[in-house]
Amino acid sequence: MARIIVAEDDQKQAELLRSYLVREGHLVAVVHDGVSALEEIRARKPDLVLLDVMMPRMDGLDVCRVIRSEQIPTAVIMVTARVGDDDQITGLDLGADDYVTKPYSMRQLLARVRAALRRAGLASPAVIVTVDGLHIDRERCEVRVDGHTVELTPRELSILEALAARPGRVFGRQQLMEEAAGFDHYALDRTVDMHVVNLRRKIEADPANPRYVLTVKGRGYKLAEPERAD
Repeated sequence: MARIIVAEDDQKQAELLRSYLVREGHLVAVVHDGVSALEEIRARKPDLVLLDVMMPRMDGLDVCRVIRSEQIPTAVIMVTARVGDDDQITGLDLGADDYVTKPYSMRQLLARVRAALRRAGLASPAVIVTVDGLHIDRERCEVRVDGHTVELTPRELSILEALAARPGRVFGRQQLMEEAAGFDHYALDRTVDMHVVNLRRKIEADPANPRYVLTVKGRGYKLAEPERAD
């Protein structure tokens, strides 16, 4: 689990990034301007910063310059709509570890995050989770049960991936809505329950007695833990 700061002035995009990174198992803080980004970086000492270039109060290039001048030990990925070679070279010369241009695919960005964390000596959470015949490939967005591919809706897949990020951990309904991509702030608890019911119909041999997505009475849901070899 890495500590990540997302510095992005587009609040909708920042929230989307946060939800995907949390689903990957990371601790994520979000800020929307350069001055706030620098304050959070100094206070939290994150493992990685996703840094938008075009931000109010202080742009991402200046933030990166200060990070490196103060020798704050964090990986930096610049994220920007600027596509010129000169801009990329400037960002890398200032000490950015990587440079991603918009528009980008979320899968590409997450791969860059995993690579940056590996270079920093931090392993990302497991990309592939296997639990007693259930195989979840979080990078390929594929789910198989006993070797057979299962087609899930985006929200069903999002819930399963959130649970798979930390097997055995109990997620409350509200927490699942926060960590699974695709839910808005107005969704109800029963919305999660409905998606879990549909998910179980697709992956469980007996949905009434599930072996994968388990209910913890009064608390929420969890994914059964992978069996450990003795």
